[in-house]
Amino acid sequence: MTDTRRTLALCGGQPFGQYATNSGRTLPMLQTLRLLAITVLVLAFGPLHAQPAATAPDAMVRDLTNEVLDAIRADKAIASGDIGRVQKLVDEKVLPYVDFKKMTQLAVGRGWRNATPEQRTALTREFHTLLVRTYSGALSQVKDHKVQMRPFRAQPTDTDVLVRTSVVPSRGDPIQLDYRLEKQDAGWKIYDVNVLGVWLVENYKTQFAGEISAGGVDGLIKSLTERNRQLAEAKKT
Repeated sequence: MTDTRRTLALCGGQPFGQYATNSGRTLPMLQTLRLLAITVLVLAFGPLHAQPAATAPDAMVRDLTNEVLDAIRADKAIASGDIGRVQKLVDEKVLPYVDFKKMTQLAVGRGWRNATPEQRTALTREFHTLLVRTYSGALSQVKDHKVQMRPFRAQPTDTDVLVRTSVVPSRGDPIQLDYRLEKQDAGWKIYDVNVLGVWLVENYKTQFAGEISAGGVDGLIKSLTERNRQLAEAKKT
């Protein structure tokens, strides 16, 4: 397994260690989690209006990210990592724009096929909670970032596309931020994101495979539930 595919290690919600990006740079894990925070919460806080059925995927991502970054800068509670505020906005906005079920299915991998409907529901719920709780505290880092769209290449008949962007801070290098989207009846939905060459789903897939190998699907659900409990307790202290 290459460094770019190394699973993010989490210990009670506290990051540690380092990993190398595709560009060869080695970033502190905390910095990486902050970058991923931008990704996850760009996914979570959808635009204020319903997505028109004919909206092109690159236009959707452009409008979504610009509105999200504006919202983060304007809301002090979000910027401070208020988990209640984050959770409320995610619950209200996420479902129309992100396919969390598919995201969870891909991250769980082969274990998903053998999971019962109840287990699949629990996995999706706990993975959603993990993403929100893990990255909400990093929102204070999102202040002066701007989004630049990179060339979009797709055919009108395509139903699965890649939208590439760069998140540009006022200082420092641009951050590669790409999205995989699938066209569904309700419009385009995001199901995976890539930060500096690391795909979110694949990043968790290796970790989840180890949990399933050790304790089955119920073992993974238990592990996710416990991790979310630890993150919730850490937030109170």
